[in-house]
Amino acid sequence: MSVTDRFPESAPFSPLPQRRPAPADGGNGTNPSSPDLGPQPFAPESQSAAQPPRGGASQPLPQRLPARGAGAGDASAGGNGGQSLPRRRAPGRSRRAGKHRSLHRISVASDAPALIIAVPGWIDDAADLARYIAEATMESCPGVEIRVGFLTGNTETLAEALEADPGEGHARFEDGPEAVVVPLLAGPHPDIDQAISATISSAEAPVMLASALGPHPLLAGALHDRLFEAGVARAGRSMGLNISAGSTGVIVVADRGPQAVIDAGVTTVLLASRLSVPAAPASLGDPASVDAAVQRLREAGATRLAIAPCVIGPETDPAEFAALSATLNAPCAAPLGGHPAIAQLVSVRYGEALARIAVASH
Repeated sequence: MSVTDRFPESAPFSPLPQRRPAPADGGNGTNPSSPDLGPQPFAPESQSAAQPPRGGASQPLPQRLPARGAGAGDASAGGNGGQSLPRRRAPGRSRRAGKHRSLHRISVASDAPALIIAVPGWIDDAADLARYIAEATMESCPGVEIRVGFLTGNTETLAEALEADPGEGHARFEDGPEAVVVPLLAGPHPDIDQAISATISSAEAPVMLASALGPHPLLAGALHDRLFEAGVARAGRSMGLNISAGSTGVIVVADRGPQAVIDAGVTTVLLASRLSVPAAPASLGDPASVDAAVQRLREAGATRLAIAPCVIGPETDPAEFAALSATLNAPCAAPLGGHPAIAQLVSVRYGEALARIAVASH
C-alpha cells in the first residue's frame, strides 16, 4: 500500500479540539444566553484574546518582561504597559546618591569663601608638597578658590594669602568669612597654632580657622600605607586578632604638645584595628611619652618596634625621627607628606567649616 493510499488527499484536516470558553457568569458553566458553539478552530493571535482561567474571574496572563533598554512607553518591549520590573543590583556595586560619587568631593556655591592651606615651614622646603596638595584638593572642591600660605619666610606667606583679591568673576561670600584657613597639620601644635591664630587676627577680612586634619580614619589608612612602604606591615587590612609570637608594636609619634598625643591616640586605636597589632601614641618632643609607649608595647607582647610618624612633614625636622629610630633600633616610616588622604582631609575640614558657617547664618 502506498503512502497516498494510506493518507488520501481527500481526507479533510480536522483541527484539534479547543478548550471551551469559561462561562460568563463564572458559575458551573451553564449559560442559556450563550449557545454551545462546539469545538472551534485555532484563531490567529491578532484575532483572539487570551482565554480567562477556568471557573474564575478574568485575569490577564503574565506577559513577557520588557527588553533591556526599552523605553517606558515602548509597547514592543513587553505587554505590561511599558513598566519594567526593578533590576537586582549586583552585590558590592551600590551607587552613591547625589551628583558626586566621591565621599570627599563637595559642591559649593559660587560665593563660597576661599580655602587657604596654612603650611608650616619655609617655601623652599615645602613648595612642591604644598602645590601638589593644593592641586589634589581642587579635585575634591571644584570651583573653590584655593591658596597656599607659608608661615615662615617672606614669599607667599599666610598673611599675603589672606590679603589676596578673590579675582575677577568670583563673588564674595555675604554675611560670613571670606576665607577658611586649614592648617596642614596632622594634629595640634602649640607654636604653629599660635602663629596661625596671630596671622588670622591681624587680617582685615573675616577669616575662619578650621581644625587640624586628625584624628580621622583616613589618617589611620595613610599611616598604614606608609608602614607597608617601609616593609613593616601588610598591604591589606587584617581580619581578626594577631596572636602570633614576636609581633611588631607600632609607636605612633605625633608632634609636640599634650593635645597632639591625645588626638594621635584616637588615630592609634584606628590603626591598631587595621593592623591587629599593638600600637601606642607618643610625642616627638617628650622622651617620657616615648618610654611609656615602649613599655606598653612590651607589656602587650611586642618584641619588635616600628615608628609611624603622624606628621605631614614640613612641621618637623627629619633628623629628629632619624635619631629616634636609631635610639629605639626600630625602622621608621616616612611622614604622610603627599599621601592622597591629606588632600581629602583638607577638603573634609573645609566642608565642616562651611557647615558651621551655614548653621551660624541661620
